[in-house]
Amino acid sequence: MVFDALKRQDVLLIDVREPAEFANLRIHGALLHPLSTFEPRAIPANPDRRIVFQCGSGKRSRMALDRFMAETGAEAAHMAGGIGAWKSAGLPCVSINPATGEVEDHGRY
Repeated sequence: MVFDALKRQDVLLIDVREPAEFANLRIHGALLHPLSTFEPRAIPANPDRRIVFQCGSGKRSRMALDRFMAETGAEAAHMAGGIGAWKSAGLPCVSINPATGEVEDHGRY
């Protein structure tokens, strides 16, 4: 499970959504690399951490994964169902409280 791997720092989670999406709701620890400006070789390489791409539903993360593997030859994965499935599973997210405008981070590990 990606959540447990994030806690152990075994994966590098790359969010390929756009900045506004990322600002409103994200997974703690994810790095933003929007698909609209995606450059596979800009993804930080670390042989000790598997790269996992994530988006809202899994569609854009699959496109990023395919492009990343084609251009770098490196192995990686993507999170099927995206942050929608993550949130539906009750896993913690960083979000903006609409009443206060404050950032709430319920996913610190």
